[in-house]
Amino acid sequence: MRVVFGSDHAGYALKEELKDHVAQMGHEVIDVGAHSTQRADYPQYGREAAQVVAAGDADRAILVCGTGVGISLAANTVEGVRCAVCSEPYTAKLTRNHNDANAIALGARVVGPGEAQMITEVFLGEDFEGGRHQTRIDMVNQMKAGK
Repeated sequence: MRVVFGSDHAGYALKEELKDHVAQMGHEVIDVGAHSTQRADYPQYGREAAQVVAAGDADRAILVCGTGVGISLAANTVEGVRCAVCSEPYTAKLTRNHNDANAIALGARVVGPGEAQMITEVFLGEDFEGGRHQTRIDMVNQMKAGK
């Protein structure tokens, strides 16, 4: 699986740890930045990573900022991307199973590295269930497209 990562300065250290973990799991890693702890704006990197997913150049995105909220808002501006903030593995599981999320956002100031690794493993290991959930995803996609 191809996984794109994006973060701001607050999420940089956790992003780096998760990139290594995902690579050790055997996945291809793409990093759009930030590339240091120097001040960086989460909208830029959240949207850029989401665009990589929307273009089909990555299968999933893992985004990190201070809380996960800001970077998820930026990612969700991209048509075809469904990003959920996850602070524990159960939400990561259901957002894949029910919401077909192709991106998650983590808060580096909210979850520690161990919990973030568990969330990431679940997110990358789960599939979309389809069925009744597909109707709801179609509704969200239509709303995002302005229909």
